[in-house]
Amino acid sequence: MPAQKRSHASTATRHDHTTHVTTDHEEIRRWAEERHAKPARVKGTGGPGDPGLLRFDFPGYSGSDSLEEISWDEFFKKFDEQNLALIYQEETADGKKSNFNKLVSRETIEEKEGKSSAQHRRGSD
Repeated sequence: MPAQKRSHASTATRHDHTTHVTTDHEEIRRWAEERHAKPARVKGTGGPGDPGLLRFDFPGYSGSDSLEEISWDEFFKKFDEQNLALIYQEETADGKKSNFNKLVSRETIEEKEGKSSAQHRRGSD
């Protein structure tokens, strides 16, 4: 089943800056590679054929003891099987490249969007 192509900016922010939400594999890969991050799994999670908990391993951070690099194919297979979305930020408050990211359930994003739309509709009644 192909990944749902979805990307949008959100007013949900970290440090009052726009975050983005996407399920698009190319957008995710671009964002990670611009930061020299590699797709990874948390060591000791998963099992045969299951990479376990997904993460990005950024150079210069302490992931070497707890993370194991995996292929993009493995990463995106698990990403889609688990129905995940990536919340990420492009820049920090001072304009530097941000590594902020969070893998979340697509259902969580849809629920928040639904509540936001419902609140907006109620406010205009």
